[in-house]
Amino acid sequence: MAAAALSAFALFAAFPPWDVAEAAYIWAIPLVVWILVLQPRYREVALVSFGCGWAAWFALIIWLRHFAVEAGVPGGVFIGWSATLLLSAVLALFLVAWALALRWVFVRTWGLPKGRRVLALLGLAGLWVVLEWIRSWILTGFPWLPLAASQWQRPLLLQTASVTGAWGVSFLLVFFNFAIVFYVVQLLTQRRGPWYSRFNPEFYAAMTFLALSVFAGIRLGGERGRGETVFEAAFIQPYARPSEKWDRDYTQQVLDDLARVSRVSLYLGADVVVWPEAPTPFPVYGNPHMRAWVEDLVDLLDRPLLMGNIAVEGDRADPEARWYNAVFVAQPERGLRPRFYAKRHLVPFGEYVPFTRFLPFLDKVVPLPGSFHPGEGAQLVPLEVGDSVYRVGSLICFEDVFPRLARESVRAGADFLFVATNNTWFREEAGAYQHAAHSVLRAVETRRPVLRVGNAGWSGWIDEFGGIRHVVTGPGGTIYFQGTQSAPFAINPYQAGTLTPYVRFGDWFVALSALLGLGAYGALRHRPTGWPRREC
Repeated sequence: MAAAALSAFALFAAFPPWDVAEAAYIWAIPLVVWILVLQPRYREVALVSFGCGWAAWFALIIWLRHFAVEAGVPGGVFIGWSATLLLSAVLALFLVAWALALRWVFVRTWGLPKGRRVLALLGLAGLWVVLEWIRSWILTGFPWLPLAASQWQRPLLLQTASVTGAWGVSFLLVFFNFAIVFYVVQLLTQRRGPWYSRFNPEFYAAMTFLALSVFAGIRLGGERGRGETVFEAAFIQPYARPSEKWDRDYTQQVLDDLARVSRVSLYLGADVVVWPEAPTPFPVYGNPHMRAWVEDLVDLLDRPLLMGNIAVEGDRADPEARWYNAVFVAQPERGLRPRFYAKRHLVPFGEYVPFTRFLPFLDKVVPLPGSFHPGEGAQLVPLEVGDSVYRVGSLICFEDVFPRLARESVRAGADFLFVATNNTWFREEAGAYQHAAHSVLRAVETRRPVLRVGNAGWSGWIDEFGGIRHVVTGPGGTIYFQGTQSAPFAINPYQAGTLTPYVRFGDWFVALSALLGLGAYGALRHRPTGWPRREC
């Protein structure tokens, strides 16, 4: 249990709210040492690793408990806590699968030639990557906080993601944990003999991987200053609570707050005004009154508005109407542009109800007559600023946690990525910071800057190399406030239009990781127990 507690604590500490990135290099050591030295039974491994995973995930996503309450769902407190407990348990199962593989491998590796032992450990690191990838697909996908996200404030170590995707960073972190364990074990068990018998290939391989990552970060660091400012962006945070935005008694107050905060941008010298996800109470597309209100405000501001909002096709009161969570551009004097981006990956139970055939009694959280419909393709949105037109690749809500969606947008020709989100569902805890970490990964993977705005934060922008160039903060440094700030937004001309290996070839590193795992299995499956069981 001590091993589980230590690993769970270190895994939790690696991410926001603590942000101890270095903990990711050691988090697995207690669990690995326990399995390697004591060789517990498979049942013990399953129970202990489940406890470790459940505790870590519950602490990391505890902010999720607020969702049902903020949505006004009856019994919201019970539903919120129950959903958090259940999701934490599901996520813990991935750690259980990995820990069982550790047990199976470790009983066969001690005493093997060093080359085969390294292959076994590479296979285990590859298995971790494959499990992270599976998490991005199963049950509609929830790839929240891959291990690579722990390095979101360490861009020096993220640059290989432009080749391997974030998967390569996770691979390195897991393998580094193994390297430390086997290096220490070898020092303690092989103090005598010629120097080459004490050579530890795992440790030196891990240090080589790490050195290459740092070298890539240093080499590319000089390019970070080459970005050219293309416009000044005013980030608007209206901080409208979900329960108020959908309540007709608060409709006018929500609109007044949005207009008042937006008008401040007149005094900031901004070229573009940026709104978060769906800040208006009614759809801007499909509701003539809401559209007229927005267009009048844009004419007053006399600058383009890039915004998240809602679109509806058909009669708004008709359950068969098609609703979209979308991104629009409105230009002064020309109004709302007809071309919009529709969200591709919808939130289950928030924007639609999955498995309705089996769960007909459930309903979605957002109070609309019908369900949202997913968009088709990247659907770039043109943003005109002066004489320039920028092709915006949009990601709404939690779409930036899915690397494949960002890849699609960049392959379609996006000049930059725009993330419009609303994290007020989860109140003022770590959720918004954890969410922003994924945008850093997408920036490095695609070499496109990310312009990001939240209803109450995290708002700001990230350069092509994962450097956080501006964060919108209020009194006391909080990201959670109603207000606005402006900042110059830059695009690196040396990266513009280029496609990184990851954008071109996709999740090739996941396939390589799977091959490493299969190779390790093939090399070890006929190996008899090589290290006698130790009792404690």
